[in-house]
Amino acid sequence: MRLAELSRAGRCPSLPLRIELADAAGPATLVLEQLLRVLPGQRYVGVAEWRGRRVLAKLLVGGKADRQFQRELDGARLLAGQGLPTPLLLADGLREGEGGWLLFEYLDPAESLGDAWRAVEAPPWLSAAQQAVLADALAMIAQLHARGLWQADLHLDNLLRHNGQLFVIDGGGVRTQIPGQPLVRDKVLENLGVFFAQLPAELEPHIEELLVHYLLVNGEHALPLEALLKQIAKSKRWRVRDYLKKIARDCSLFSARVGAFGLRVVHREAQQDLAPLLANLDRFTEQGHVYKTGGAATVARVELADRTLVVKRYNIKHLGHWLKRFWRPSRAWHSWVAGHRLQVLGIATPRPLAVLERRWCWLRGRAYLITEYCDGQDIIARFQPCLQGAPTEIELLALDQLFAALLRERISHGDFKGHNLFWDEQRQSWSLIDLDAMQHHHSMRSFARAYARDRARFLRNWPADSALHQLLDERLPQVPGTCPE
Repeated sequence: MRLAELSRAGRCPSLPLRIELADAAGPATLVLEQLLRVLPGQRYVGVAEWRGRRVLAKLLVGGKADRQFQRELDGARLLAGQGLPTPLLLADGLREGEGGWLLFEYLDPAESLGDAWRAVEAPPWLSAAQQAVLADALAMIAQLHARGLWQADLHLDNLLRHNGQLFVIDGGGVRTQIPGQPLVRDKVLENLGVFFAQLPAELEPHIEELLVHYLLVNGEHALPLEALLKQIAKSKRWRVRDYLKKIARDCSLFSARVGAFGLRVVHREAQQDLAPLLANLDRFTEQGHVYKTGGAATVARVELADRTLVVKRYNIKHLGHWLKRFWRPSRAWHSWVAGHRLQVLGIATPRPLAVLERRWCWLRGRAYLITEYCDGQDIIARFQPCLQGAPTEIELLALDQLFAALLRERISHGDFKGHNLFWDEQRQSWSLIDLDAMQHHHSMRSFARAYARDRARFLRNWPADSALHQLLDERLPQVPGTCPE
């Protein structure tokens, strides 16, 4: 295959792919064995064989290939030129009208700091294991900044640990002011804001402590905590907006088909597993374990191969109901957006996997939401033995963190009955379900009213004269002016 043909290969070309390339030593065949990242018609990144050795291949095709190739090449050369640890660039080339390629040393075995973080990210916060991962990351970021570089696409998966050494990858995201001279303070704060914005908000009180690992390597500037916190907040807002745009379009994360006669968005990594369910949604729903049926919604637990899922079907009861619903986004879509907002903010909720709307000439009808199944106890059952006592401190702390997160993000649930709050044993946290009425408030005034209703509804789960009710009433945060002191 010629490189130009790869631009027509789509998202899942058949492997192995044999592609004819050439370097200073002459023509040779690159055998692409495994794909790691695909942007159809533009970028194919994977593990390949080249002149008898394994390499990481970045193949750039399509109309943007020349620009992307130059950006990747410049970034790789900047990293190597400043003596920063990065995989060796073995070969590169660009053919006008076809595309470009960069072949790097393949680090095997290697673990990204992203994977290392995911293995230790559960509370307690800033454990020794968490601090070790973040210390390594901040030390490497400090090295970049000290040499006048920064990673625009800064995240833990762009740092690889191989044989005890940390490597920077993805030269396409590397930028510079003056190579070899330390970055100015404003750029340092902006880039660190991008990094910290991706970590759980519960780590925010520990940021000053974590900054020590950065300053030990690069002490060029004093870094005011208040200025850094502003940059973190700015980056977080951007991350949420950017992610919520992706959940409505076809991209590397989601497979999306949106048109006049239907909407279907599916998490791409779950697409193959969900195919039988998506082809027979009503049959699976009705044959599953039905929790709620009739009326505006049907909720069922569905067994699919080795996965347990929940399907929520939003019904159209009659013509009058349809006339109220057809012109606005379905409740399934609202829950899809709400679930992903909670996910990106680090607030526990069963992972949304797919959303569908039946349409006729854009007029909406029945809709479906598919999520992972949460098999823990709801808070009513969990706290029942504690009616005249107190739950465990772990459960109470998790509740504190949930309410603090809702306050911080100005999110109201809208139906805070106990059956909508489940204990997640693995994460040691409370997980929110039934997000149909969830709202993100831009106004503090509207949020305060909604939060007051949520708080009052939550407390009504237990008798007002019970010890548990009184404990929670004392413990749960209040919004000034909405609840009695």
